[in-house]
Amino acid sequence: SDGSIRLHQMTSEYPLMQWNDSTKGQPIIALQWALTRPAVFFALDASSSVYIWDLLENDLLPVAKQTIPSEKVVTMTLLGEPEKANGLLGIVLAKESGQIDIQYVKKKWALP
Repeated sequence: SDGSIRLHQMTSEYPLMQWNDSTKGQPIIALQWALTRPAVFFALDASSSVYIWDLLENDLLPVAKQTIPSEKVVTMTLLGEPEKANGLLGIVLAKESGQIDIQYVKKKWALP
């Protein structure tokens, strides 16, 4: 609820990494690992901003942020085929009106 993200290992109650105030205090409403690249995850905050984290490139801050200005995004999920090495990865954004928006991610964040 405060924009903090914690990375846990299943065998420990303590986080391996913790990023406080990663969204400048906005609650995180969805977070998902990339299907095609294990070191990348995406977070959606309550102000309709999507953050891309690539832990191999920078483990302190997100490598990209995109705000969806037109309308409130209520949730997101990712699509892709992890068994294929084509690097195709998409973000599916569900908007408050019921509209679905699909955006494809740059290859550098999608390739295995």
